[in-house]
Amino acid sequence: MVTRPRERAEELCFLLEDEGAEVLSLPLLELRPPEDPRPLASAAEHIQRYRWVVFASPSGVDALMDALREAGTMSRLDRVRLAAVGPRTARAVKGYGLEVAAEPEEGTGLALFELIKDSLQSGDEVLLPAAEEGRRELEDSLRDAGLLVTRVTAYRSLPAELPPEALEQLGTSPLDVVVFASPRTVEAFLEAAGRERLGTAKVVAIGPTTASALEQLGLPASAVAERPTPESLVDATVRAVRG
Repeated sequence: MVTRPRERAEELCFLLEDEGAEVLSLPLLELRPPEDPRPLASAAEHIQRYRWVVFASPSGVDALMDALREAGTMSRLDRVRLAAVGPRTARAVKGYGLEVAAEPEEGTGLALFELIKDSLQSGDEVLLPAAEEGRRELEDSLRDAGLLVTRVTAYRSLPAELPPEALEQLGTSPLDVVVFASPRTVEAFLEAAGRERLGTAKVVAIGPTTASALEQLGLPASAVAERPTPESLVDATVRAVRG
């Protein structure tokens, strides 16, 4: 199981506690390898064929790097341009000693497409290692531009069962603010805990994609982080509390 998301959650908790908050951290998702690892392994084996590799999440970065190491083709990445959605994903790429050719200020797939579209040529091959249930906006935009997109499942995010003591705490201690870091965590929270557990809590979103998902569920965000980082999430939480 990939541990990077849990590490980010711990960082956010520490920052919120420094602001005086009492934090309840709920692990709502577990990251698992793909059920069929062969497409990811094949993409890693033939990585040099792609003009671009586009990463939508740090977990996608980790999964492809593991596959490249197993295939013995890591050195072939110097023939490929790498793009990343958001600063966390870019940092994950750079953590492997690699250069990020494109990173938009706004952490969305559409923002990345707008940034690189003038560098694309019809017929270019693009690899998109993504979550099995990941959003399709970036993939669709690339295909509409005439790119040959290979989307492979890099990992799966499955709902985690909440421990009984966490559910009991949610029932006995009303929430003031709930911070969501992805549309999937919104869905997982509502499935595991129920909408009623939110009560009158203010809702904070990590970015516009999560804010849109909340809006569609009738839960408009009180604040949206300016960037998808723990520091920006803390700033947005403070804004939500202060109204």
